[in-house]
Amino acid sequence: MTYLFDDPKTFPHDAVEGLVAAHPEGLLRVHGGVVRARRTPAGQPALVVGGGSGHYPAFAGWVGPGFAHGAPCGNIFSSPSSDQVYSVAKNAENGGGVILGFGHYAGDVLHFGVAAEKLRAEGIDVRIVAVSDDVASGAKGEHRDRRGIAGDLPVFKIAGAAIQAGADLAEAERLTWKANDATRSLGVAFDGCTLPGAEDALFHVPEGRMAIGLGIHGEPGIDEQPMPSAKELAKVLVDGVLAETPELDSERAAVVLNGLGTVKYEEMFVVWKHCAELLAEAGLTVVRPEVGEHVTSLDMAGLSLTVMRLDEELEQLWLAPADAPAFRRGGTVGGDLGEERDGVYTPGEDPIPEASEDSRASAQRILAHLGAVEELLRDLEPELGRMDQVAGDGDHGQGMVLGATAARAAAERVVAADGGARTVLVQAGAAWSAEAGGTSGALWGAALTSLGSAFSDDAAATGDQLLTGLVQAVEAIERLGGATPGDKTMVDAAVPFREAIALSQAGGADADGPAETAATVVATAAARAVEAAEATADIAATMGRARNHGDKSVGTPDPGAISFSKIVTLLGEKLAG
Repeated sequence: MTYLFDDPKTFPHDAVEGLVAAHPEGLLRVHGGVVRARRTPAGQPALVVGGGSGHYPAFAGWVGPGFAHGAPCGNIFSSPSSDQVYSVAKNAENGGGVILGFGHYAGDVLHFGVAAEKLRAEGIDVRIVAVSDDVASGAKGEHRDRRGIAGDLPVFKIAGAAIQAGADLAEAERLTWKANDATRSLGVAFDGCTLPGAEDALFHVPEGRMAIGLGIHGEPGIDEQPMPSAKELAKVLVDGVLAETPELDSERAAVVLNGLGTVKYEEMFVVWKHCAELLAEAGLTVVRPEVGEHVTSLDMAGLSLTVMRLDEELEQLWLAPADAPAFRRGGTVGGDLGEERDGVYTPGEDPIPEASEDSRASAQRILAHLGAVEELLRDLEPELGRMDQVAGDGDHGQGMVLGATAARAAAERVVAADGGARTVLVQAGAAWSAEAGGTSGALWGAALTSLGSAFSDDAAATGDQLLTGLVQAVEAIERLGGATPGDKTMVDAAVPFREAIALSQAGGADADGPAETAATVVATAAARAVEAAEATADIAATMGRARNHGDKSVGTPDPGAISFSKIVTLLGEKLAG
């Protein structure tokens, strides 16, 4: 149970504000997250690590000398938006390039990747490392395709120490990947975590049972066993982690026994007593173990074991001093710690170009449609959340509401400033992506932006532009998300919708005629989307977080496909009206 909060939707922001207030000498609040209070030394690579909120000490608690330079902080269990990542990286980078580090999840890959492209366009060298230590989330030969859990701690610690020791960007990237490929983890849960304001946990483990192979976002485990003793649990964890030999085969190891929020220190020490004995029996020498809460999941009852094999190079970096709010090791961190800051990068509002009277009228209609979408998603939020809990993390409904609310607010600002149809959608798309986070947030943001590019600020929006823009919007979702029909994602509903519109256009529909002509095309295409979305109940998920629990998703439609079908159905109704 999460007991203390104000507004559940501002919980992540409020928590970051409080963290910075508790560590004013070391941390500075910037748009999107936190950075070190002092500037990154000139020419030193900047390590920017991040992910969703709800995992403290990861990731903002690791910002400090010898560790990370900045951390973008997304909504709870959702990737930070590309806008947040970009802002934190801009405030951390100082001529040495950037390493962007995160756990290997679809939303993080997407948002950090978009931010990297924007930074590279400005001439900044960016390297990306996605931690993939969880042995339960992929086959032995697919290590870099697995998700990242508590292995984030030793991998990013190695990266930060390498940079502090003088490594340039290429060398720091090499060592970070080396650390990732030497790291394996396995987690277990005894009960699920509860989002702020939620009435119940994201999932429950039956009384007297233990779920094995959970993720850090509340994903259900891949197996269940009777509740073990501490000694039995230690054997499950050690055997699971040591079941495969990582790329670096060494008898020395950095080991982390990580609590996920509810299991407290004395309990972990009892488990660690047995883990230490089993690791020694396996021939491993443990170097400076860490037992405690490092990568949590709000109040999840569970823990995980991480083992990183060490050679001399990695061992020196694992033992090197660090001074972050939630991770302090050794004596004073040596080397250049940077100068006092003389300012920070703060994104400003995008300019609003002049628009014709007809385009401004179209923008007002678009605003009305966005308001209706927001109202629809607020009504659907509980239902979408329940669908997402089956094989995901339960936040789809919340993320969609956050995105739609931000999009509507951005559209209101544009309309109030006499903006046109193109600008209202482009800025609404940017706002949706920035506030919603996660994969769906990025995809819906891209969809609105692509839709807007079909319109003009100089003339009224036409039916033909609308249909062309809707096709472009779905193409953007396909291109950026990488999913195809059958993967059990939004694309399962979006592609039939796009194909129906394209078929109508190819058949010569008079989309430049009365508005009801375009409305009819959209309504027909939306009916195809509804049918396809409902059919996703019959298939298993193969992408995103749900792919690791695809069989559990059978019988429940994909929430992303359902929300897409509901939105385009509403659009058809509004156009007809």
